[in-house]
Amino acid sequence: MTFLVTFATEGFGLNLDLFETNVLNLAVVIFGLYKFLPSFLGGMLERRRASILVDLKDAEDRLDQATKSLAHAKNELAAAEQKAAKIRTDCKARAEAIRLDSEKRTVEEMARIKQGAASDLNAEASRVSTQLRQEAARLAIEKALTSLPKRLDEKSQANFLTQSIENMEKT
Repeated sequence: MTFLVTFATEGFGLNLDLFETNVLNLAVVIFGLYKFLPSFLGGMLERRRASILVDLKDAEDRLDQATKSLAHAKNELAAAEQKAAKIRTDCKARAEAIRLDSEKRTVEEMARIKQGAASDLNAEASRVSTQLRQEAARLAIEKALTSLPKRLDEKSQANFLTQSIENMEKT
């Protein structure tokens, strides 16, 4: 293959022989590329462009769906946080109510025990008092029985017995 421009030892020159320089072949190839390449490459580029646009559209749709899903998840999270806060508040209120109820029952039980103890103490005091009265009466009767025969003569004893019998008949 020889070029249009040749450098020779004698100097600079142009080779104008069309067959030797392949200018016609180059022109045919360039014309073919000019004529057929745009439709071939254009079709490929158009298909590639359409494919890229479809991919972009799909990506936009997935982005929209992901944005909607994110917003929905955020709403659910907020609702769950509100529900958790309500549950915490309810639990605290319930715990406080249980604590107050427990304290109330404890106070009532302590009052009942105290009342029972006071009642037991009163019953015991009454029993001891009755026992002391009985003992005092018994001792008084014994003392009276031992001292009466020494103090009363027969006439006084007869009067005393008569009065006692009369008192018994009246009742």
